[in-house]
Amino acid sequence: MFTAHPSPALNALFAERPWQGADPLATGLLFIGLDANYAADIEAQPIFPAVLDYHRNGAGFWRRHGVHHPFLLPQYRGDGLRYHRNFARIGLTAEHAKQVCFIELLHVPTVGRNALSASDFDRRHLGLIDHAIRQGAARHVFVSDGVLRLMLASRCFTWLKPRPEADCTLPVLWSDGERRVYKHLHFSNYGKFEARLRAEAEAMRSLLTV
Repeated sequence: MFTAHPSPALNALFAERPWQGADPLATGLLFIGLDANYAADIEAQPIFPAVLDYHRNGAGFWRRHGVHHPFLLPQYRGDGLRYHRNFARIGLTAEHAKQVCFIELLHVPTVGRNALSASDFDRRHLGLIDHAIRQGAARHVFVSDGVLRLMLASRCFTWLKPRPEADCTLPVLWSDGERRVYKHLHFSNYGKFEARLRAEAEAMRSLLTV
């Protein structure tokens, strides 16, 4: 179950573009998450115009502000900051903006703590993700363990391996020779996972072509 966000503006943007950053079919690096979660009062916060700007044109936002997400702007205080700070460790810059897409399994923005299940997902949206992974331009796709479990539970990604064949920094869950799906730690991790997060960021950086 999940609680949809009450913001009409956010919901309208997600209805038009249920992803952030570059088009998932045209991007080179695809990061798959669970749901896009925002504070209930996000519309009243000073950061909200930047959030809308980001959702309308993530690559343009990155070039204008020098950060990949509005949660990294100085005026933001709230949840999600650790996730995006850890993501920033990869070393991507505005030069890579057109190569990066975030897309969540859930097709609408949410609020509060949500315990998602496969029945929450829109199958057309999952079909878009499947198409982006197996037939889109992305050569590198990244999923955390929680995302992988729900992808498998949805039965829309039966071609994905439930566990990688080899234990390495970025274990591969699927490949067709050109594209790969990697398993990684969720970017919200910290503490005892610090060394692993650093190693994964370095491994992701090594995949960059720009």
